Parts: sequence; structure tokens; C-alpha cells
Amino acid sequence: MKKTAQPTINDVARIAGVSKKTVSRVINQSPLLNGDTRKRVEEVIAELGYVPNPQARALALRRNFLIGLIHDNPNPHMVLGVQQGLLEVLRDTEFELIVHPVDRGSPSMATDIRLFLERQRPYGVMLLPPISENDALAELCAEIGCRFVRMGSAPFDDAQHMVASNDREAVRGAVDHLIQAGHKRIGMILGPHGFRSAFERQQGYEEAIEAAGIGVQRTLVAQGNYTFESGMRAAERLLDLSPRPTAIFASNDEMAAGALHVARQRGLDVPADLSIIGFDDTSIASHLWPPLTTVRWPIATMARAAALKLIGDAGGEENGESGGEDALFVSTLIRRASVAPPPG
Repeated sequence: MKKTAQPTINDVARIAGVSKKTVSRVINQSPLLNGDTRKRVEEVIAELGYVPNPQARALALRRNFLIGLIHDNPNPHMVLGVQQGLLEVLRDTEFELIVHPVDRGSPSMATDIRLFLERQRPYGVMLLPPISENDALAELCAEIGCRFVRMGSAPFDDAQHMVASNDREAVRGAVDHLIQAGHKRIGMILGPHGFRSAFERQQGYEEAIEAAGIGVQRTLVAQGNYTFESGMRAAERLLDLSPRPTAIFASNDEMAAGALHVARQRGLDVPADLSIIGFDDTSIASHLWPPLTTVRWPIATMARAAALKLIGDAGGEENGESGGEDALFVSTLIRRASVAPPPG
């Protein structure tokens, strides 16, 4: 008895009256389809009993159904937030997430990333700051033919390859919130050297101070590196000043938590004696006491947008479409209980 041939993607496309590309988009749960088309194709797939062959499709695309997350970031909350956003989009698709940490201080970092892309052949990758700010890595992805999206604290690429936040403007608003509460001696804990986010947030702080006519005092600016311990060290230096600051803006929540810890060690009440604002709005901000006023960085939202850009055209390359053209995502100030007017 002759074995019945298995239905192919061509059969599905012909009977449904759509292109192979549209069938592939249905299989991959692409957002770039209307409901009627999706339903019609799904009904034909069910009627024919068509089962996609992921290995054959990966061979045809010369890519695996993997989305890579490449990072060297000292903030674990930020990395976890990005993973959450990516997985929300990849769930119920054939795509899987693969995380590849690197060492930006290593002279072999570019070689390491090249080998990762050549061996794993991911469909696309998301580059996290600060390595996302490295134009040579973006050029490497383009050279290999791997889709990429860069995450940053300001736009520095075209919309197809970028998800960015408005850090400078957001920090300007946060520091202005302290100024409006009556603070004039406002300390800042910086982010790491070489991070665009650290630069943008410092610029926002300085612009707010200068706009208020206060004048930036370098003694009120202390170096940090986005860790709790560096926040403690920076806060100790700031609180050793005489007169000490009445408020501190920390460039992320981890360092703000470190500053709060030091304030408590010294018997200072937050916010009666010292107001503190952070940045990120990770879970630590609402779990502290008092709950931390902070800038909500839309990490998961940016990651979801990045995933849509990477897999939005998973069915083919004909039109070069992406999963959305939004590139700028607004950060907002979340007011909690760690800010009050200065003492006296």
C-alpha cells in the first residue's frame, strides 16, 4: 500500500489562499496578522494535519529559532526584567531564549560574540547596555547577517535596531521633584564609568540643578557602579560632608538601597532627615522601608518591543518588516514615601 505523502507548507498555503510567508507567520504566532487570516490558516493546518518541521525550516532560514540575550551588566534586576519581557513575547512561539553573558573588559569579547553567533546561529539578538553602545558589535551582527536590537538610555541607532528610554529627561524630573520639595543640597550617586546610562542620568541631574539656579557642586557627586555596596560607599562619603546633603539621587535602586542602609546606620530618618530617590523601580524599591520614590524604567516594555522587532517577520524576508517601529519609551517618576521637605 502506497504511503500517503505528508502535507507540506505549500499545501496549506494553496488551500488557505495565502502565501507561504503568511503560513509561517501563523506557525510562529507573529503579531503581524489579522484574526480572520490566522483563523483560516489554522483551520487548514488542522484539517490537513500539517506538522511543521523546525529543523527543515531552520535549515532553509540558515538560522535557528533562538533569540540571544547578550549582556555584561552588573545589575541583576535589570537583566531579569529584560528576560521577563522577552519571554512574554516568545512564549507560545517556536522561539527559545538563550542568554550569553560576556566580559566587556576582555580583549577577546568581540571574538567571543562572533563565535557565539556563528555556532548558535540565532535568529536575532538583543544587546544590553553598556555593550549595546559599542557600534563595532552592531556592525558585527550585520556582517554575520544576524538581526539585532540595541537597548539604551538614549537613541543611538535607527528605530529598527533600537529600544531606548529618556533617562536624561526622567532624572531631570526626579531632581526637580526634590527641588520643589525645598531641597538645595542634593547629592548624586553616579553610575559606572563608560555607561551611557550613567552619563545621561548625570546630565539630567546637572541640568535640573542649573535650571534651579543652585549651581552644581562637585563635592555632592559621588561615584558608584550600580551595586548596593557602591551605593553604601558613596553615601558614606556624601554624609561625611559638612553640611551634608539633605537629599540624594542615586542612579539606580540598588545604590539607593545602599544609601538608605547607611542613613539608618547613622541614625538618620528617611525622609525626615534625608530624602532619597532611586532609578529603575525594581522590586527592591517597593520592598524597602520607607518605600522608595524612584524613576520607573520600562525595562520589560522595552524588552517586549525588542522581541517583536526581532521575530515580527519570522515568516520570511520579503519586505523586511519588523514587529514595530517604536524606539523611545518614557520613564516616569513613581512617588512613594522616601521624599519630604528638608529638615528645619
